[in-house]
Amino acid sequence: MVCLGNICRSPLAEGIVRHLAADAQLDWEVASAGTGNWHVGQPADKRSIAVARSYGYDISKQRAKHFNAGMFEDFDHILVMDKNNLRDVLKLAKNDEQRNKVRLFLTEEADVTDPYFDDQLFDPVFQTIEQRAKKLVEELRDK
Repeated sequence: MVCLGNICRSPLAEGIVRHLAADAQLDWEVASAGTGNWHVGQPADKRSIAVARSYGYDISKQRAKHFNAGMFEDFDHILVMDKNNLRDVLKLAKNDEQRNKVRLFLTEEADVTDPYFDDQLFDPVFQTIEQRAKKLVEELRDK
């Protein structure tokens, strides 16, 4: 799961997908990272932690990471939150195999809204991510 700073959207996606995969007894490695490096090592935004907790998910122990080219080898799927992140991640891909691992988290046309500058967006963004995460687990569970 990849967003800009790895403190709002992608930690939510990581925590939700990890939780749902564990509930489904899937042995998945789920992680998140940001295309920017300014939050590396920091916890998720307190508003993301709070909204996740209000729905029964704990993302408080997650720490921000910076997306790097080595992650293409570590993961089968690289899901990005918006078209800007898509562009930035694809720039790091060295071949078609790596490029084919990358796609938008929602759909080919939809971005996950960045809630960073508006407290009121955290709940609807959480709900959007959780709804997609449930479908994603179903889609990928047998692949």
